[in-house]
Amino acid sequence: MCRFLAYSGDPVFLSDLVCAPTHSLVHQSLHASEAKTETNGDGFGIGWYGDRPDPGIYRDVSPAWSDENLVNLCQQVRARTFFAHVRASTGTATTRANCHPFVHGRHMFMHNGQIGGYHRIKRRLEALIPDALYDGRRGTTDSEAIFLLALGNGLIERPIAAMAETLATVRDLMQAAGITEPLRFTALLTDGDSLTAFRWACDGRPPSLYYRETEAGLIVVSEPIDGCREGWQVVPKGGTLQARRGERARVLGPDAMPERIAA
Repeated sequence: MCRFLAYSGDPVFLSDLVCAPTHSLVHQSLHASEAKTETNGDGFGIGWYGDRPDPGIYRDVSPAWSDENLVNLCQQVRARTFFAHVRASTGTATTRANCHPFVHGRHMFMHNGQIGGYHRIKRRLEALIPDALYDGRRGTTDSEAIFLLALGNGLIERPIAAMAETLATVRDLMQAAGITEPLRFTALLTDGDSLTAFRWACDGRPPSLYYRETEAGLIVVSEPIDGCREGWQVVPKGGTLQARRGERARVLGPDAMPERIAA
């Protein structure tokens, strides 16, 4: 499983959250404490919003802990909203195109989890992605496939409903193929101003997700970056967090999750 971090609020240097803290995302790339695997060395990515509407993005296949370019870039880039992700592959190739976050226009998406038995439904899942969106598919991951299919289902206009519909479709494909491995989906979506975080799974074991609000802004993480849980709130299993920059976040309960995902 992967580890990630999102921030939205007053502009800060990426290094303040991605590199500097005791249990920073760079540290988690080598020493994650709440992940299935301790090491997340199959690439990394950062995406940020500056003066232009569409985000900037930098991804590479080298481990985050050993990339000097990542550290230098984070020390120089100051942003109001950004994503950072360190990857532990669940079976697809370690390539730059498979590193998160994924971008469509001004929207960014990143995922921690898996479609169980993905290789057995990959062709059928990809066939459901609209042609106009499939032309933008660059990698081979289940995460990117979910993102593109959800975009086709109206993710921009209705993020929770579209994602619920998308994952219900994925779950149906898995059941038709006789797949017993779980569908786990902890993910983040943003357009630079609004942010939606999902923590869903069909087996009741979604990857961890925490958030903290301060006067400066909102931080959403896979693991607390200061090494302790004090001051952090847990997004509940089956829960969804929604926030808009400058406003308080709200957490929706498991009712937003479709029954076919929870089954």
